[in-house]
Amino acid sequence: MGAFKLALRCPQKVHDIVVDPEPNWSFESLSSELHSLEKKLHDSCSVPVPFTKVQSRKGVKRSPMAFVMSLSNEETELSESEREEDHDLSMVTAKRFNCDDLYMSDSDSSDYELAFDAQSYLMDEVGLVESALFERSHEHHLQVQEDIRNQLSAIETELMTEQEKSASAFARIEKYREARKELERKLDTHYQRKIAEALDNHLTAIQRDHELKSQIEERRIRSDAAHEEAKRKERAFHEERLRQERARAEAEAKLRFEEAKMAAVEAERRAAKEAAEKEATEASKRIDAVASQQEAAKPQLNADSSNMNLQPQGSGSNRTKKSQTTGDVVRAAQTALTLEQGRLLKLKELEEANRTLIMTSNMDFSNHERHISRLIRQIRGIKENVRVKASELVKILKNPSCPQSISVAAFAKKVVSHCESPDNAVFACGHVIVLVTSQVPQAMDLLLAEFHRACIYTVPKHIVYSKSAFESKEAYYKDIGHREDGGKLESVKDYLKRLESYMKLYGALVQTEVQGVPNIHGPKEGWAWLARFLNVLPANMYTAVALNAFLQTAGFVLFRKYKSQFTKMLHIILNDFLNALREREDSELNPIILEIQSYIEDNKFLQEPEGRSLQGQLLSSVMVPESEPSRGYYY
Repeated sequence: MGAFKLALRCPQKVHDIVVDPEPNWSFESLSSELHSLEKKLHDSCSVPVPFTKVQSRKGVKRSPMAFVMSLSNEETELSESEREEDHDLSMVTAKRFNCDDLYMSDSDSSDYELAFDAQSYLMDEVGLVESALFERSHEHHLQVQEDIRNQLSAIETELMTEQEKSASAFARIEKYREARKELERKLDTHYQRKIAEALDNHLTAIQRDHELKSQIEERRIRSDAAHEEAKRKERAFHEERLRQERARAEAEAKLRFEEAKMAAVEAERRAAKEAAEKEATEASKRIDAVASQQEAAKPQLNADSSNMNLQPQGSGSNRTKKSQTTGDVVRAAQTALTLEQGRLLKLKELEEANRTLIMTSNMDFSNHERHISRLIRQIRGIKENVRVKASELVKILKNPSCPQSISVAAFAKKVVSHCESPDNAVFACGHVIVLVTSQVPQAMDLLLAEFHRACIYTVPKHIVYSKSAFESKEAYYKDIGHREDGGKLESVKDYLKRLESYMKLYGALVQTEVQGVPNIHGPKEGWAWLARFLNVLPANMYTAVALNAFLQTAGFVLFRKYKSQFTKMLHIILNDFLNALREREDSELNPIILEIQSYIEDNKFLQEPEGRSLQGQLLSSVMVPESEPSRGYYY
């Protein structure tokens, strides 16, 4: 705050006493100065001192006017004469201080300063002490006000500091709360993970326990089944022995009957010969005697000779007629039929030998058969899988603990029966067959015999229905391969589905080429199959399904190997075979016709069939080109 600047317009001295107070005096200095003034006044004059306090102003309401100096009433009662005598004693009349030069700082805006602005006079008619006291009180009041303002400023500063501290504390608390929440969230996640792990371990233990129980139950079931199987085999062995004994007895009886019959025939033949010789002798004796009798005897002998020569001719005619009838019913190339009969004969001899071996041996070979079946079911389109399964199958086939004839027969049978499985990987199975038969070559003929027995179109061969050749339609269906279940034959749709699965595996087998491993029944055999098929077999639903399945799996390799020759085959199929199917005017043939036509016209034989390339690089699927095919395989 700014200080007041006062300019007092009043007498500067009263009896050589300076009446202008020192503005910087303290209250004690002012009091001492006043006492000294009174003493000087008393010493210098005998009249009453004008500045003597006549009454206390304590408790008297102060005038709001400025500081005032006045004379006492006693001095006003002096007589005129006394005033004249003391004319050189200047009387101080009551005057107000003129505060024209009152100044107030611009920065001070308190109510007290405004009150001082409104006053035109700073002093009233009061004593000097009172004026000084009032001024000192005013200064004290300003000082107090300044102190209060300073304290308020300090308090505001401290309050702002406290607010900042509080805000900082609140921020730290909020940060701590967020950190605590994050920690709690992490702990909660950790606890949930632990709970999940514990639950997973518990469920795993329960599952393991259930699996153990199921394994124990399965072992018990297998043990019971093995016990029942042993009993069944024992009963079958006894029954087979009885059957063989009966068959042996029947064979012996039949042999004796045949021997007796042959003896009777021989006796008749000898009797006839003797009779003929006797008749010839008698005839020669009569030649010279009677010429006419000789002439009559010659035609008789010629007639007998003609009759003897005509009888074999008649038998040959019957055989020719029968052969022609069989040729009309069975449609197949003669070479194909010869190969089929040879393979089926080998399979039949092997089965008879295995049957005798099983009956005479005390060993149980069913485990080997089940192991072979399990390995074949586990074949997948992965090269490592193919290599491992083929290696295990070769080990089983060469295992001395089991006769190779039994294991080879089981291998051929299980491979063909696996065709009907929906998850059968035909190309991978073809690789396994090639790898196994390269180590055990005799298994290929047995496998092909099983193919021919399951599906006649793998020969290729077709049987035409004829009322004279078959007793009924059911007999015909059985002859071409329809199965009988519960006395009821399977439908044509089911039979065609099985036929397609067999032909796909057969096509996958003939097209399989493994680098460094020979395929006994490879693309050349596939080419021969296609030529025989188109040369002999008629066009119908069965042959169309077989042809389509074969082309889907083997067509890609046959084209890469035989190029233009194979395209000629496809043109023959497109122009002749499909037209023959259309001429049948059967609506059920339309889907298979469209499928074969699309395969040829869209050049799908240029695209590698799905699943042919096995996954992995353990076995090479690269084609190895060979020389031109022989002319005998052309259509």
